[in-house]
Amino acid sequence: MRVSVVLTVLNEAQSLPRLLDSLAAQTRQPDEVLVCDGGSTDGTLSLLHAEDRFQLRVLEREGANISQGRNVAIRAATGDVIAVTDAGVRLDPAWVERIVAPLEDRDVPTVAGFFRPDPQSTFETAMGATVLPELRDIRPERFLPSSRSVAFHKSAWKAVGGYPEWLDYCEDLIFDFQLRSRFGPFVFVPEALVYFRPRSSLRAFFLQYYRYARGDGKADLWRLRHAIRYLTYLVALPLIIAAGIVGDVWWWALTLIAIPGMFWVPWRRLSRLWDGLGASEKLRAALWVPIIRIGGDVAKMVGYPAGLRWRWKHRGQIPDWREA
Repeated sequence: MRVSVVLTVLNEAQSLPRLLDSLAAQTRQPDEVLVCDGGSTDGTLSLLHAEDRFQLRVLEREGANISQGRNVAIRAATGDVIAVTDAGVRLDPAWVERIVAPLEDRDVPTVAGFFRPDPQSTFETAMGATVLPELRDIRPERFLPSSRSVAFHKSAWKAVGGYPEWLDYCEDLIFDFQLRSRFGPFVFVPEALVYFRPRSSLRAFFLQYYRYARGDGKADLWRLRHAIRYLTYLVALPLIIAAGIVGDVWWWALTLIAIPGMFWVPWRRLSRLWDGLGASEKLRAALWVPIIRIGGDVAKMVGYPAGLRWRWKHRGQIPDWREA
């Protein structure tokens, strides 16, 4: 079974060495690694062209979005099996070995790996706890993998038409939906791990979640989730505040229960991530959790309408992926 690892990059000179080092350390070396660069200007290409520890091909496509870049790389791949990862991660040494193992059986078309936070600061520790699920949160039969850690037969990619090139963010979700609709649930291999470094600043995180939510709007994803978020912040929260102003004791009691409840899950995750932090760092991380959670919600509420506007403007020009 010939295995091709593919990824896309754009100005990843800072994070790329960790990924390249982890690729070189794999217990099963891929037969080739294909990297599609979208027009980097920061030294990314120099790093890639200097890599000589494994078989690496660089495909330059200036201006390509993530979907286009992945499709370019997969189209050029010579492997029967495609393993997809991302810049900004480091791979467990057995990642390739574990994620492609189920695909030795031709009746298994798709495999989902997993990822864990790889924080480098107190803020990133809080970020990882707030936005990344734990294994206990996953229902394997419904899990839709990030393209940080996924593998499939090239024929499966071809059968669903590849990644949706009209979509710049949330593209891996649409691809996952189409694969699951065509072939059934992914085989879940949680031991096929990648370690993902969370965003290092609130500004970078806000932009990331704005783009994710804009992608949701473009793809018409998660209508109910977004509606609940708007109702929570634009209706329920103002009502709670108004009731508190007039001194309604029952509303204050509800507030004391409901608001901490919003942050209970990330605080629980944080308690399992903060072992290396001191007491003051743990306190700062705990205080960052509600700021990150609310900031992410605001970013989504700003980004989702932007995506809907784009979808309305391009109505009739984008495919109905649910019918594909």
